[in-house]
Amino acid sequence: MPLYVIGHKNPDTDAICAAIGYADLLQKQGKTEALAARCGKVPARTAWVLEQAGMEKPLLLDDVCSSAEMICRKDVVQVNENDTFLHAYQMMLSNGVRNIPVVTSEGKLCGLLKYLDLLQLLMPANTDAASVRRMSASPVKVAATLEAESCGAALSDEEEQIVMLVGASSVETVMSRFADATERGDVGSYVVLCGDRPIVQREAISNGVRMLVVTGGFGVADDLLAMAKERGVFVLRCKQDTATAAKLIRCSRMVRHALDNNIVRLLADDSVKDLRTQLAHQQQDLFPVINPGDNSLMGVISKSDLIDPPRIRLVLVDHNEYSQAVEGVEEAEVMEVIDHHRLAGDLVSREPIRYLNEPVGSSCTLVAREYRYAGIDIPRGVVLCLIAGMVSDTLNLTSPTTTDLDREILAWLCETGGVDAAQFTRDFFASGSLLAHNTAMEAVNADRKVFEENGARVSISHVEESGLELFASRRDELDAVLDDLIAEKRYNLALLIVTDITSHHSVLLASGDDHIIDSLPFERDGDGVFQGPGVVSRKKQVFPAVCQALRVAAAHR
Repeated sequence: MPLYVIGHKNPDTDAICAAIGYADLLQKQGKTEALAARCGKVPARTAWVLEQAGMEKPLLLDDVCSSAEMICRKDVVQVNENDTFLHAYQMMLSNGVRNIPVVTSEGKLCGLLKYLDLLQLLMPANTDAASVRRMSASPVKVAATLEAESCGAALSDEEEQIVMLVGASSVETVMSRFADATERGDVGSYVVLCGDRPIVQREAISNGVRMLVVTGGFGVADDLLAMAKERGVFVLRCKQDTATAAKLIRCSRMVRHALDNNIVRLLADDSVKDLRTQLAHQQQDLFPVINPGDNSLMGVISKSDLIDPPRIRLVLVDHNEYSQAVEGVEEAEVMEVIDHHRLAGDLVSREPIRYLNEPVGSSCTLVAREYRYAGIDIPRGVVLCLIAGMVSDTLNLTSPTTTDLDREILAWLCETGGVDAAQFTRDFFASGSLLAHNTAMEAVNADRKVFEENGARVSISHVEESGLELFASRRDELDAVLDDLIAEKRYNLALLIVTDITSHHSVLLASGDDHIIDSLPFERDGDGVFQGPGVVSRKKQVFPAVCQALRVAAAHR
């Protein structure tokens, strides 16, 4: 299963760049399957960083639930719809299976062949003599099944209706049956089996039967072979005795005649989580997995495969809460966490995992330190990404979240990459204004995190701008988006922080429970906008204030 290094929903620069950096480090440490991923749109400023670094956008993942395609067995025992009963039976025996998918020559699924279905080819439901003797078969398949030598007319590979007749009776009886068949007009469908009986052989050929099968390894006179070729009669010589040959001819029928097409098919992208309930009460034992685009067989799943299926492996960076993680995280296997936020308590694992959580200003700080601990050189593109994550989250070390470790690591990275941190910060924040170039909904959702605290669900969005000139003109649109979030997501509070990174001043808009809003410890101006002088950090300044408001509002209810 794949190993994805991924940040939170609505990823910011720190989340995306930490994922890129740590995936690169894991690859260099031997985990070549590690891939950087994201679960949201790449912000404009982050896109600028990736362009400067010469890096591709990480893979976009909407859901990490395992799919049918991921867990299905791809080394499938299968047969072609034109294969014989004998071939299918031998495949089942040699592989120890009782169900086998049947496909076309192009690999498209036809249906499922079950062990008991093969009995239909051996014995029809109607057991009267005429029905038992009649069947559809290809002369080429009959010859192949008998491993017979063809010495009459050239064999046809087209399937035909045939009537088997064992020429073991007296010559008079056999001749009488030929006469009756000629009168009915179906003697040309007869397959006559006999051993060393030249008279029966001659009568069969002269009456124009479809095929003469000479059993026991006996021969056929040259004049009879010449007559057979002239009259278009197929002649086969086989080593088996007559009774065995008769049984094997029935085994030469094609499996498509016993095919069960009324089966449950699984699509490649079907969620394993959903399949557990959908297939629990199905009588079917084996479930083919198909490509929905062309119906081609991709693999098979049995019910036992769903008991403890393989799971997508994840390394979570810049978050540790399920509410902020990619969809389906509960079904994935979290291998590691690298984060610098509070512990939420809803992350669980079956086995002990590596969990790195420190109170620093950026997840990229921790990733860069891992490189240094490992003594592994960092590619310059990754250096630029890590610098961007750090200056973004710490406002170039001016945020109250900044620690001595952040200062030490940023200086080391800038020296390694030959980067002027101050100039890089100016260029980074000048590369994209959310309020100038995005819709109000895009601006609110670009860096939005959801928290659960004291029984309340809170959404906090953060927009960083070089000045607040555009805020007033967009204020009504932004308020409307917050109101829509409350209505659609049923949050108790939806908060937007717009920070002027040049003056270290934030303005805040809020929607939701009036008791919570009135309890926020920020001053409102005449327009009802909360003012936050010196407020630049969601994690260290705004979220603690929201938690306090939740407690106050709860106490006064």
